[in-house]
Amino acid sequence: MPLSAYAAVFRSRKVLLLLVLGFSSGLPLALTAGTLQAWLAVENVGLTTIGLYALVGQPYTYKFLWAPLMDRFNLPFLGRRRGWLVATQLALLATIGLMGTLSPADSPWLLAAVALAVAFLSASQDVVFDAYRADILGAEERGAGAAVSVLGYRIAMLVSGALALVLADSLLGWHATYWLMAALMLVGVAATLAAEEPVEPPRAPHTLREAVSEPLSEYFSRNGAWWLLALIVLYKLGDAFAGSLTTVFLLRGPGFSATEVGAINKALGLAATIAGALAGGALMAGLGLYRSLLAFGVLQAVTNLGFMALAAAGKSYAMMVAVVATENVAGGMGTAAFVALLMALCDRRFSATQYALLSALASLGRVYVGPAAGVMAEAMGWGEFFFATFLIALPGIALLVALRPRVQALDKRRP
Repeated sequence: MPLSAYAAVFRSRKVLLLLVLGFSSGLPLALTAGTLQAWLAVENVGLTTIGLYALVGQPYTYKFLWAPLMDRFNLPFLGRRRGWLVATQLALLATIGLMGTLSPADSPWLLAAVALAVAFLSASQDVVFDAYRADILGAEERGAGAAVSVLGYRIAMLVSGALALVLADSLLGWHATYWLMAALMLVGVAATLAAEEPVEPPRAPHTLREAVSEPLSEYFSRNGAWWLLALIVLYKLGDAFAGSLTTVFLLRGPGFSATEVGAINKALGLAATIAGALAGGALMAGLGLYRSLLAFGVLQAVTNLGFMALAAAGKSYAMMVAVVATENVAGGMGTAAFVALLMALCDRRFSATQYALLSALASLGRVYVGPAAGVMAEAMGWGEFFFATFLIALPGIALLVALRPRVQALDKRRP
């Protein structure tokens, strides 16, 4: 496919709207996580209480439990997906604004309750956004749609994370900063109103029981369903192992300072991830799903070896920049292809429930590898640990090769 065709996919109206909707999806996350923790710390809230605040993020893990409700029931405006989108966005505007009226020192538990409501609404917005994206994108658009969604999400995390901290500390104060973040949800509302329903809307489940049982029975009726689930768990497992200890390694291995790690691993790493996602989305238009997953999966595995080389070389700034940049570019490319895979696996009748379940399964590796990675690194040393993460990535690549006909068939299947 010529370069002009790649560019045409990215210029399509619905793909550009996904960029804005991705921003709306990512904006609330830091406001109930890192940014909120910073506010609590500045207000001298106790460490025990701050630790308990981490629990407000639980809805992101369990969102698949209420996803069937969003598949089954339609709100009486804007269609099956956009009605839920605008409802959750307006509710987020109200609850984030309410957080800005509270004081962590005076009302810590009330603030925690409202933050929990924000996380629930944010997870609900994610459910319906993921479903809407899977519903409207054709096979040739999935890579671009995944890429721009990641871009919008990451930009939003910068705005509600780093920018919010600067505004709160130097210009607006905490209350006004949260009000500003609440107002930014209007960007998502505008994008939802401007978006369109799918050309051929899928039939919604007739009953709640159907909405719960049919997504599972439909998925497991497919040939190789269990092997595809295994691929979802394994594909980014090596990347998850390496990423769980990258910051600790850079600080304690070669001995870079916290400032150097923040500037290079965090700032450069984020930029490289965005660049990788966009590049991956563009390349997918020509490579197709299977070849993209294979090429990007191999890159993810090989770039982990860069950290092994850095462990052997010691404190080299040039090597650190090269390793962090290449690893995050490969990770961004792999993420774009992986999100496209999840979209391709969804039946449009149950895309909210199936995508929520598949993404929850995909997060298992990211969530639970931390303890095992720590034990491995302490027992093996840094160089051997990163070589092990390369080996951990290989079963996912081998399984992908074994599933080639099934993955290639997904490119021919309507979303």
